Amino acid sequence: MTERCDLGPALRASLPHALPATLRDHLTAAYGATSVRLYLTDYGGTVLRSCDAPEGGDVSLPVANSPEGRALGSQEPREQQAPHGEAVDHHLPVTVRGDRIGILTVRLPAARSTPAVLDELRQIAGQLGHEILVAERDTDVYQRARRVSRLTVAAEMQWQLLPARACATAQYALGAQLEPAYAVHGDNFDWASDGDALTLTVTNGMGQGVEAALLTHLAVSAMRNARRAGAGLADQAALADQAVYGHYRGACHVSTLLLRVELATGRMEVVDAGSPQLWRLRGKSVERVEPDRQLPLGMFEESHYTAESFTVEPGDRLLFVSDGVYEAPSPRGGTYAERALARALGATRLLPAAMAPGAVLRDVAEYRGAETLDDALVLCFDWFGHALGQAATGG
Repeated sequence: MTERCDLGPALRASLPHALPATLRDHLTAAYGATSVRLYLTDYGGTVLRSCDAPEGGDVSLPVANSPEGRALGSQEPREQQAPHGEAVDHHLPVTVRGDRIGILTVRLPAARSTPAVLDELRQIAGQLGHEILVAERDTDVYQRARRVSRLTVAAEMQWQLLPARACATAQYALGAQLEPAYAVHGDNFDWASDGDALTLTVTNGMGQGVEAALLTHLAVSAMRNARRAGAGLADQAALADQAVYGHYRGACHVSTLLLRVELATGRMEVVDAGSPQLWRLRGKSVERVEPDRQLPLGMFEESHYTAESFTVEPGDRLLFVSDGVYEAPSPRGGTYAERALARALGATRLLPAAMAPGAVLRDVAEYRGAETLDDALVLCFDWFGHALGQAATGG
């Protein structure tokens, strides 16, 4: 349809902060929409926040118990009868390469709610997601809308350093989450694919607050710098080690787990330089993978690192957990790793990678039974493999 073809240029020409208004005007004219609302997933992944600037209002919807939240979880459009009249609300996932940005809700007259129109709206929601990611370089509107409360300065630094919270391709799917989302300081995850290989890192800078965030920022930036220069995994660790030691002279260090997967073969290299743990779900088994422990980054001058080789098989799920997860204490005694971690990881088996980290972290919070400022991080990596990946969908 002509209307659909016109939307891409209209969104690209929109002022960065005005995407919702531009979208509303287009959908009203082209489809007879009587209401258009954009909801963005908050930093904790538990709430959908309204980003409807013209109408204003501070509207929050729970992800766990709302039609919009169910559409986000299933990644399929949901229909809901509007409160008055014969209109229908269409809740459409706004997702970019597996990263679940939010939900677009479009209210249409029942007569206009046809399968063809719904298919067009799904494509429009995808276009909108891409434009939001571009627009965020030039406006704070969308990041501000995601906040249930104010981020600490350390958390602001960490969230700006992250790649995304999920990514999905034909060969693999990733999902990760940090807690406490609004006050995280030293934990970090990173990933990048160059077409031949996928590199993952999970990092925990020692200390608290801004000092921990600064330390992690230096280490992650150094690893990215080495990776982008074409260095291998062991050299990425060594160069980051030098950068951290050069600045802190051994007074501070960073625990990091680095992993590289060859996308054509599933061959995996691992450098274990600290405290993050690696667990594997294969078939019905849940087991910890324990590479040789090496020195954390920055502890000593010119430390040497070596990479070990493993193989990831189609259907494997790898989960990375920080010490804030496996060392979480219970009021009844015992750590989470001793009493609950393997069970919780196994319970994620049927969840998509994007949702598994949140499920584990909710279980950790219930086990702990008390609020804490300790960082906790879970990263989930699903490997479909080349053959199985051809049928996988990335969202």
